[in-house]
Amino acid sequence: MIRFENIRKVFPDGTEALRDVSLTIPKEQLVVIIGPSGCGKTTLLKMINRLEIPTTGEVFVGDKAISTIDPVELRKTIGYVIQRIGLFPHMTIEKNAALVPNLKGWTKDKTTARIHELMIMVGLQPDQFLPKYPLELSGGQQQRIGVVRALAANPDIILMDEPFSALDPISREQLQDEIKYLQEKIKKTIVFVTHDIDEALKIADMIVVMKDGRIEQVGTPTELIENPFNDFVKNFIGIERINRKKSIGKRELQDFASYFDREWDSHYLEVEASMFVEEAISLLENESTKGLLVKRSNEVLGFVNQSILLRAMLAKEEVV
Repeated sequence: MIRFENIRKVFPDGTEALRDVSLTIPKEQLVVIIGPSGCGKTTLLKMINRLEIPTTGEVFVGDKAISTIDPVELRKTIGYVIQRIGLFPHMTIEKNAALVPNLKGWTKDKTTARIHELMIMVGLQPDQFLPKYPLELSGGQQQRIGVVRALAANPDIILMDEPFSALDPISREQLQDEIKYLQEKIKKTIVFVTHDIDEALKIADMIVVMKDGRIEQVGTPTELIENPFNDFVKNFIGIERINRKKSIGKRELQDFASYFDREWDSHYLEVEASMFVEEAISLLENESTKGLLVKRSNEVLGFVNQSILLRAMLAKEEVV
């Protein structure tokens, strides 16, 4: 758990970036911080690994104030993924990915096993990609390596600062799907900054909406769509999205069932194809439910999860 208590940040030029922010980020949740440019979201993120220091207030990881932890030691325990990726061009992918495990004194065998495991998780074959250099990879592949490097030393907390914003739409959507899949597997506390509301609604367990250095609303994607707290949040989400959600909510799951690209497990509940979407979304609010196995009588039609249903709500045209 990460906790911000009465955080205020004033920069030397007098800019007040954060104004009395208090927030609790639950353990093992993917929490997206979103808002317009200059709202303070990146400043808030950087306080978690002490790249920014509060003017007043305190940040806690668990029950420990991070001001009492050596910054270098703190950063070894936190993964960090940024928009510019930050891979070292003169080092192979393997050496880039092994940086933090090496700093922590891991054995070569342990480091190699961990990196191979993560490479497969993000869809890159270790033997093919680890000997390469960053400039030999596409932007999407480099960003995947950035995720591998952040996860390599198995940190409990991952910070992601607009990591996909420079990518083309196809790569961006693939990586959004990948981070959701990874989170199902590894269950880390992920704090993700973006300015893209579609991205936030698609990947987040919880969304923090900011404006002018203050928090306007905190809630699940469904809560924000169904109950925006004020006009700013409503307009930021978009009236069209809210109205589309209402219309899709009365449709049946059979219209949205997709075939699996990965095996399902006991966390998927079996439901009837005639169930309404709004009822399915309520079931998926339970964090132990990864998805719903959609059946008509004894025939499996496919599955749905939050990501599929939210993507339908965000689409310019409804899925038929």
